[in-house]
Amino acid sequence: MIHSFSQRGYPYDNACIESFHAILKKEEVNHARYQSFENANKTLFEYIEGWYNRKRIHSSIGYLTPQGFEESIKKAA
Repeated sequence: MIHSFSQRGYPYDNACIESFHAILKKEEVNHARYQSFENANKTLFEYIEGWYNRKRIHSSIGYLTPQGFEESIKKAA
């Protein structure tokens, strides 16, 4: 079995998720106070599914939302 982590000191294959975490912190986490784990879980889910995936455009996918990009791929298939 081979693990799927990048080589030590080579973060480039993980850049996409690192970027997402940075945006999540800047746009949501650093501006909120969570009363409990359940509250944080619900709030972060709402941010990701309600804003990040459905309304926020992304330059890496042609300035579309992730949902819009996925729909365009389904139509093309």
